[in-house]
Amino acid sequence: MTTYDDRASLTDLTATAERVRRSVEGVIEGKPEVVRLSLTVLLAEGHLLIEDVPGVGKTMLAKALARSIDCSVRRIQFTPDLLPSDITGVSIYDQQRRDFEFKPGAIFAQIVIGDEINRASPKTQSALLESMEERQVTIDGQTYELPSPFMVVATQNPVEMEGTYPLPEAQRDRFMARVSMGYPTPEAELQMLDVHGGVSPLDDLQPVAHAHDIVKLVEAVRTVHVADSVRRYAVELVAATRSHTDLRLGASPRATLHLVRAAKASAALSGRDYALPDDVQSLAVPVLAHRLLPTAQAQLNRRTAEQVVLEILQRIPVPTSGNDTGYGGGARHLSGGPVYGQQRPGIRRL
Repeated sequence: MTTYDDRASLTDLTATAERVRRSVEGVIEGKPEVVRLSLTVLLAEGHLLIEDVPGVGKTMLAKALARSIDCSVRRIQFTPDLLPSDITGVSIYDQQRRDFEFKPGAIFAQIVIGDEINRASPKTQSALLESMEERQVTIDGQTYELPSPFMVVATQNPVEMEGTYPLPEAQRDRFMARVSMGYPTPEAELQMLDVHGGVSPLDDLQPVAHAHDIVKLVEAVRTVHVADSVRRYAVELVAATRSHTDLRLGASPRATLHLVRAAKASAALSGRDYALPDDVQSLAVPVLAHRLLPTAQAQLNRRTAEQVVLEILQRIPVPTSGNDTGYGGGARHLSGGPVYGQQRPGIRRL
């Protein structure tokens, strides 16, 4: 069994994560928060849903993240005629051997890019359910383990609904976080014209980390301490979505687990071996909002799931420092105030 000392120090592993972040930001202009969230999901062993209008760099972000890591990458273009076997694989009868031979599908890669995932039928979308949750694929009664690290980065266009199949709740719940790229600032768009005007920056993008480096990062994230008060805070936030009058479907227990895992990864990226309520707060909207279903009345009132999560964050008391917290400092609310904890000496922040 690998021990923490055998892997590496958190400071050394943070430097690896920083190289990946800088590599991706060299392609995605002016979106550091989106790049950080993508890396957070990767280190938290989750999957990322990128949802936005066409032309803002959804697929570019997924490709940049994949090419920055020296690992196996497969891209799946989801279309209405895509079959589940195209994703999972199929057993083919070998006449010479007189036996069935399994041909792995596109899901057998460490980073799987699913482009326009909502253009495939629900039957095809369901082929991802087992792999995303259990990191394995079962074909003809035989179970095949998927490589590590394993991450699905899917994109979808929420505006053009013609010829699309909305993701079911079970599928959306398996994505740890949803991120929207948004339009770039004028300065970032001008810089994009300089960088992307001639050739694609992806052509010159070289891996800055190996797959085993990411595995070590993931192992380091698992060791991040989460105090009882921080865990209770995450549980209270998720529980509040289940009784909110503007929601007909709240977040699941899986959402609570994803929120805590993402908070641990965020703490590690900040150079801390302990999670803070700040980490939970900053990730509540991307981790919870896409799992929530507003009521018909809330939709008529133009109430979004993101607004509901922000309201819950304002309403649920933030835990203060105590003997069981494992951190120092005072509470920082969304409106501002002192920052939780102190950065430990020798730790670098991304």
